[in-house]
Amino acid sequence: MSRFPVISLRSGRILLGLTVLLPVVRADEPDYQLPDFATYSAQVANQTPVATFAMPVSGLRFEPRVDVQARNLPEAQADVTIRGGVFENTGFKVGALSLYDPQTGHYFAEIPVAPAMLQSPKVLTGADNALSGFNAGVGTVAYGWRPIEQRGEASVAAGDYATNRQSFYQGYAAPVGGSGGLTLGADVELSRSESDGSVPFGDHNFKRAAARVQLRGPGSQTDIFAGTQAKFFGWPDLYTPFGVDETEDLHTQLYIINHRQWTSPDNYWEVGAYSRRNYDDYEFNRFIPGEFNPYQHTTYVQSTAVDGHAAFDTFAVSYSAQAMRDSLESTALVFGRFHTRDYLKLSAVPEVRVPTSAGELKLSAGATYDETNRDGSAVSPVVTAALTQPDGTRFYAEYAESTQVPTYTALNSSPTGGLFRGNPNLGRETSRNLETGADFKSGGWTVEGAVFYRWDDHLVDWTYSLASSAARTANAVNTGTFGLQVVATHKTKLCDLVLGYTYLDKTADYGGAAVDASFYALNFAKQRLTAAVTARLGYGFEVRMDNEFRVQEKNLLRTTGGNSAVRSSLGLYYLPPAIRGLELSALVGNLWDSGFQDVPSVPAARRQFSVGAAYRW
Repeated sequence: MSRFPVISLRSGRILLGLTVLLPVVRADEPDYQLPDFATYSAQVANQTPVATFAMPVSGLRFEPRVDVQARNLPEAQADVTIRGGVFENTGFKVGALSLYDPQTGHYFAEIPVAPAMLQSPKVLTGADNALSGFNAGVGTVAYGWRPIEQRGEASVAAGDYATNRQSFYQGYAAPVGGSGGLTLGADVELSRSESDGSVPFGDHNFKRAAARVQLRGPGSQTDIFAGTQAKFFGWPDLYTPFGVDETEDLHTQLYIINHRQWTSPDNYWEVGAYSRRNYDDYEFNRFIPGEFNPYQHTTYVQSTAVDGHAAFDTFAVSYSAQAMRDSLESTALVFGRFHTRDYLKLSAVPEVRVPTSAGELKLSAGATYDETNRDGSAVSPVVTAALTQPDGTRFYAEYAESTQVPTYTALNSSPTGGLFRGNPNLGRETSRNLETGADFKSGGWTVEGAVFYRWDDHLVDWTYSLASSAARTANAVNTGTFGLQVVATHKTKLCDLVLGYTYLDKTADYGGAAVDASFYALNFAKQRLTAAVTARLGYGFEVRMDNEFRVQEKNLLRTTGGNSAVRSSLGLYYLPPAIRGLELSALVGNLWDSGFQDVPSVPAARRQFSVGAAYRW
């Protein structure tokens, strides 16, 4: 008989070298259900991180389709990559709106929205990203606005390294307008956390406040949102490989209005607008503020967008449009040709549905149009063919192109001096994706698989040269990426299991640039296996475990931790039957204390523990 803490179990399965114990529940055992809570991501087990409060990026940490490369905590600074792309290839979308930071992709995930207000994210790639993404060559993480319910939650946690966090969420909803079925709702969320950090000078202090008003009807939903977030954190070698204790101080404000109208989940239109301000104060040496340069930047973005899908019998069309304006104020990024830019993207992909003896055949062909007032325009094709059989099995093939333009850090950093060397002549990047795949259900499993090849031309990478005193230099590179990706999900009354596997092989051509190592374009996992396990043990206990095994491409800058890693996050949860709504938890991050460096030369966060309590009403 195997044991997990003090709970007797009778069966076990081996997963990633770990024993995952599944319970045998007796007929006379009370059925203690954990209280309702918002699932931030359906693809991961632990919804809340160990060392801070949950942010949108928290639900991506072990997502099988997404690779999160963290500095300090993923919630501190995270580069989010998809299918071997770089951090600036990945976009973020909420409702109809693609959110953006024009200074650098390092801040794309600075989204001051509480995950309790968002639906579980979808990862858009290939043709879906070409249609719905914005200035994101490889993929987009897309969220919808969660309907507001009458519920609340307060949580606290404390752990080693003087870690503590507190969060409060309250939602209100009430019917209005008589018999029209309208509901007026509002919710608010407040969170904070602080820690000394798992390495010296790896401290953090985070705060977030978010509020929303929502009007929801039988076929419509309008959301008005305001949020602000302040984050200070330190880390040795945060961006430079010179053994210096660096810090970042970020302040983000976001205001959104979004309206969605639908007659079915696949027949809808959505429109919105947002304004975003992001302030960044980076210190190369926290003990000598302003050394080399006072790196202080403020970006402003205003945008409007519409997207939708309209079906007419055997014909349908998917469409989207987004217009954006940005501006930059900076003490360091002053060497480029411009500090403001206007963007426009238009997309339209018509489709026809043809019934056949093998199932419904869907054929679509369209294009996207991208332009800015600083760069040339581009027209990109999108072509797909998909066959859906009567049992729901789907086979597809597609070809899609996406384009994007570089951010201001790459364009406006000094090309001849300083820690970060830019290039004002960088131009539009093009990504071409050829893909085939299948989705099916079998034996209680839901499986999605894809094989693809992607060409990225003029991709902006940050590279290192042994002959240079710069921390990194912006260089254009042409890459070719072959990939295989499979995600399988199995759910039962006792256990949920999500498995993911990605294989990548990449070639790169930097032309005549002096490149000894790549921080991003060649920092990818050649093989990556993920496993998210949720085991309901009975008597109010639940174990959730996220696991990752990876074999990384070799990199001259990766100084410790090797090129392979096994990493896990483990949570034990208990609902005391005598106190309805109370949940007690014990969490461990980086369970095996892996020293693997997500970003080459950036030290890994160490193993960390926390215990917490949440009360839900």
